Amino acid sequence: MADQTLNLPSLFLVLVILILSIRYFFFGGPGTSTHTAARDRNTANPEHIEQIAQMFPQLSRRDIQWDLQRNGGSVQATTERVLSGRGLERPPPSFQPLPPPASSSSNTPSSPAPHKSSHPDLLTRYKLHHRLSQPDVTRSGEEEGEKPKPPQWSQNRDERQALLQKRREDMVLAARRKLEEKERREKAGK
Repeated sequence: MADQTLNLPSLFLVLVILILSIRYFFFGGPGTSTHTAARDRNTANPEHIEQIAQMFPQLSRRDIQWDLQRNGGSVQATTERVLSGRGLERPPPSFQPLPPPASSSSNTPSSPAPHKSSHPDLLTRYKLHHRLSQPDVTRSGEEEGEKPKPPQWSQNRDERQALLQKRREDMVLAARRKLEEKERREKAGK
């Protein structure tokens, strides 16, 4: 016992014990409950449930919540499972999901009018009703066999914005005309 020096492994062991004891006393002592931590970890965030329910309205909220609880609340994992075609597993009968979040619209009877006013159709949103009655210039050029010349990309920001806005309007109007043509063909076929 004449040689009482600390070697490196014993110094390392003392340091680890000191760090663990400090951590236990200051951060994880007997005041914290592992049961509540496990319960909090297993509950699904209602915002995540709502997010997935909006992406995939065909899924039930109960199935979504069960999958989120099983994978630790990962929206990405649940979304990947649905998109891969595997679907979500059915929760056991004993599983009790959280009630859906209460919103101010649930107190009043829902009517389709507020839904339409908050999400107007594209013609109203982009104010294209005046262009709907005008003949389609791009369609007449295509019917003659001419290929429309795409405009060049401009260095001016305002010109680019006007060009992109015109393209957007043309796409909305073309989609509208295609839908009207399809509906006319369906009515003529019946």
